[in-house]
Amino acid sequence: MARTPTKRAAPAAADPAPTPAAPAPKRGDLRVYLTVADLQPQFAAYMGTPTRARGYPPFAGQHALIIEVAPGLMIERVIDLALKADPDLEPGILFVERQFGILELHGDDPAKLQAAGAAILAGIGAGDGEQLKPRVLYADIIEDISDQHAVIINRNRQASMILPGETLLVCEMVPALYAAIAANEAERAAPKLTLVDVQMIGAAGRIYMSGKTADVERGLATIETVLAAIGGREG
Repeated sequence: MARTPTKRAAPAAADPAPTPAAPAPKRGDLRVYLTVADLQPQFAAYMGTPTRARGYPPFAGQHALIIEVAPGLMIERVIDLALKADPDLEPGILFVERQFGILELHGDDPAKLQAAGAAILAGIGAGDGEQLKPRVLYADIIEDISDQHAVIINRNRQASMILPGETLLVCEMVPALYAAIAANEAERAAPKLTLVDVQMIGAAGRIYMSGKTADVERGLATIETVLAAIGGREG
């Protein structure tokens, strides 16, 4: 008698491979978290000049939120968090340099900037006051600038030039972005000063301002006071 072949059970269907989760962004370094209230006319104009990082130019009287992070590409997450929190804010600078990423946002309402800043801090897992504390590397007041000295300083300037015989203020600080609030507040304290140059992207920030000696001294005293009042961790 022939045997009936035994039926084999069909193999169980393999579980579908799980979809890999998107990698969580790695925790970076918050270097600068800075609000600049009431942008002064010369500094606002400087922020609107064409640079490698040009965006929407601010106007005098607006307010700014300025952030620096490392690694540099982390700044793309920062701007995403800010503009999704409030798309009416305008980015003036978005720049990824060799080591750091820089963002400047501005608007008319400081409360909106504060809310966007809170969204950024929450999104990157940073706490208030976690930024680096500013440190002045060098400051000097040089009186009665010679004509040759003025010419070589002005070589790369298109406006806001120093004139022979004026007094020159130079100041260098780290992190670089603190040059923003230093220049703005010096102009507020001594509006007759000429804002010759501000370098706020890179390894160090630098400010050139010129005018009468008394105004320059007032400007430098303001810079030192403002930077000393900013808290943070030691870098």
